Amino acid sequence: MDLSFSADDLAFRDEVRDFLATALPKDVKDRFERGLHPTKEGQVRWHKILNEKGWVAPNWPKEYGGTGWTISQKYIAAHEFGQASAPQAMPFGVGMVAPVIYTFGTQAQKDKYLPRILNSDDWWCQGYSEPGSGSDLASLQTKAVRDGDHYIVNGQKIWTSFAQHADMIFCLVRTDSSVKAQEGISFLLIDMKTPGISIKPIYGLDKENSLNEVFFDDVRVPVENRIGEENKGWTYAKFLLGNERTGIARVARSKRQVVRLREISRVERSGAGTLAEDPDFIAKLARIEVDLMALEYTELRMLSMIANGKTLSAEPSLLKIKGTEIQQRLTELMVETLGMYGAPYEPERAYAGRNDGPAGPDYAHGPMADHLYLRAATIYGGSNEIQRNIVSKMVLGL
Repeated sequence: MDLSFSADDLAFRDEVRDFLATALPKDVKDRFERGLHPTKEGQVRWHKILNEKGWVAPNWPKEYGGTGWTISQKYIAAHEFGQASAPQAMPFGVGMVAPVIYTFGTQAQKDKYLPRILNSDDWWCQGYSEPGSGSDLASLQTKAVRDGDHYIVNGQKIWTSFAQHADMIFCLVRTDSSVKAQEGISFLLIDMKTPGISIKPIYGLDKENSLNEVFFDDVRVPVENRIGEENKGWTYAKFLLGNERTGIARVARSKRQVVRLREISRVERSGAGTLAEDPDFIAKLARIEVDLMALEYTELRMLSMIANGKTLSAEPSLLKIKGTEIQQRLTELMVETLGMYGAPYEPERAYAGRNDGPAGPDYAHGPMADHLYLRAATIYGGSNEIQRNIVSKMVLGL
């Protein structure tokens, strides 16, 4: 197993660093580093910069606009993006639905949607989860009934990230209720401006509206917007979930958070000295760093396996479990580090029209929002309980 990078890889790393140092907008970087939700305008602007560079879709085949990078280059780029506090392109279009379209879609669907995804002309959201149908996705109840050249869709989706910004939604719907649950599902691409679609915001622990409920009331969707065969959507859904769960460990961003914690600890006071001199703080951060180092080497071992053509089993689940737990521990320690400035919190919209701002020093703006939002990290992308079931089945044979 070779965990080292070649001279070409290191030269590529320097190219990525130079690009990020000059091209990443300061406001986009600032929001990502603070853990605040992106604005649509900022995210689209950054997406278009990446697309102009040709780097917006590193995992796509080159024929559709991908970079042609090696597995090592993809890892290096992702790592440097995290270290530079640079967000990746919004995943719902580039990372999730696009691979489904270029793998299973018609030529007309590829020609229509892929260029628009590359250029961020369409903002996508994901219509999977439903009330009472989260981890058990196959139990979904949103129905699509064939009516000539259209489907009539009725039902509800929930936890739909950034649906309030979306132009399109990729949606799992039930087209046959008489067969096994997994065999009666179809995969539709739906224009969010279609009559009959309504959105209700969900405000999370961070009091921000990143999640939504989406309701479908006799929504007419052209049959030509169906991906692949009718009732074969479960196959495409599983394929998409495999793409969704890659990169979820977020090692590079966690390493950047460790650096920020060290910087802040040199300023914040603890007794007669700084927090950086406090034995309890030092021990807590050291435990996180050790676990993060182990996670990084686990990720590198997985990278080596992929590069050598080996088949993965439960490795992605392990990365998801440990990566999200470390993210949560980091945000907890960050809030604790801020002391009395960690607790005061209002959502960003609360400051509109006011002449004051968040309490405390500038670096105190963001950590509580990040901490509250990331309480969901062990749930989204497949809950950690489900991931542990996968590990127990595939590794231990239970």
